[in-house]
Amino acid sequence: MLTLSKPKRVLLIALLTLMILSVFLVATFVSSEVNWSPFDFILGGTLIFSFGLLINYILLKVKERKFKIFLAVAVVLLFLVIWAELAVGIF
Repeated sequence: MLTLSKPKRVLLIALLTLMILSVFLVATFVSSEVNWSPFDFILGGTLIFSFGLLINYILLKVKERKFKIFLAVAVVLLFLVIWAELAVGIF
């Protein structure tokens, strides 16, 4: 298993966040259906980065494998619900 130091993990999460946001940036310029403002990028980046850090924390601190998987899946589902709510207002 690949082990990274804490600063390298945070840097990797930040780079993955920027890569994900770059997809939306390109889509904003290419398609008229994606209309993100700078506030949307700040909010989306904060959301992706914070959930990435939370999953990293879970993977590092939780010892039991089943509980680790359960928590990671729960965090991903929570992220998707919040993302969908912010995007289209499902509630």
